[in-house]
Amino acid sequence: MFITTAPAYGLDVIANDSVNVHSLNVAQLRRIYSMRQTLWSKNHPIIVYVLPSKHPIHKKFSKQMLHIFPYQLDRIWNKLTFSGLGVAPRVVNSQAELINIVNTTVGAIGYIDALDKDTDVNVIKIIE
Repeated sequence: MFITTAPAYGLDVIANDSVNVHSLNVAQLRRIYSMRQTLWSKNHPIIVYVLPSKHPIHKKFSKQMLHIFPYQLDRIWNKLTFSGLGVAPRVVNSQAELINIVNTTVGAIGYIDALDKDTDVNVIKIIE
């Protein structure tokens, strides 16, 4: 089992402190971001935050961590939204906004470029 965080991808998956998960495998992460897994353990809702689809960090996250193209994620989210079977993730405009909202929203998850050591967030390790 190989555990990785920022050095391999230059990205970190972050979550609110209320999330009692310290690692996820790529398949679990993909289920969360394709909105197929909507609950953390103990039935707490997962609130997914993303950067805009054209944002370079979103593209990097989609391709390198989820192994899926950003346009494929958009199609999944649009299908869920327009069919009434689900909702798309919440879009924020910047990493600073994403960090702030994840820190203040119970059950939230997001991703950012490699963390500054002074940033206080709950980092989830991604297992390949």
